[in-house]
Amino acid sequence: MSEPLQDWPKTITVALTGASGSQYGLRLVECLLAAGMRVYLLISQAGQVVLKMEADLEVPARPAEAESFFLDYFDVQPGQLRVFGRQQWTAPVASGSNPPDAMVICPCTTGTLASIAAGVSTSLIDRAADVTMKESRKLILVIRETPFTAIHLENMLRLARAGAVIMPANPGFYFKPTRIEQIVDFMVARILDHLGVPHRLMARWGESN
Repeated sequence: MSEPLQDWPKTITVALTGASGSQYGLRLVECLLAAGMRVYLLISQAGQVVLKMEADLEVPARPAEAESFFLDYFDVQPGQLRVFGRQQWTAPVASGSNPPDAMVICPCTTGTLASIAAGVSTSLIDRAADVTMKESRKLILVIRETPFTAIHLENMLRLARAGAVIMPANPGFYFKPTRIEQIVDFMVARILDHLGVPHRLMARWGESN
């Protein structure tokens, strides 16, 4: 799809992989778009399966059709949301000459974690993460797995030392949530904070609701 000429405050790549927790990723994209950011969306094959299981979303396999699907789903105009295929190596995120301002993999499988930690780029998600780090941009990995093996922990440590933010999907409960949506928003709020994107998803510690 053609992209209208417009300056966006930030461009954020969001990748959804096959870990449970697709609602975190969907809500993150929704909030980024509402904040006026441009979003590049990448979805793994397993991520498409999980979206069907957890959110009842049948995402088309072809990138152009998937983009139309999500433009309608999030009710935004072409250009603000772009969807790229898993092997679409001509996508902007595949090159350091056109990196996004930041990237979030949410949810992130431990397999994706391992590929990035090893510097192996077999998919556009892996490559985009590699580009984000090598261009000194922020990379946030929202790991959704338990328990962690020593291999998982070593991969996290390796990426943390390389500058990535390791943010397991561990929502707090001190604010006494009564709905699943509040638990999801807790994690999304923490991600937005690290991206420097303003939000009003929840009261901050020490503030009243």
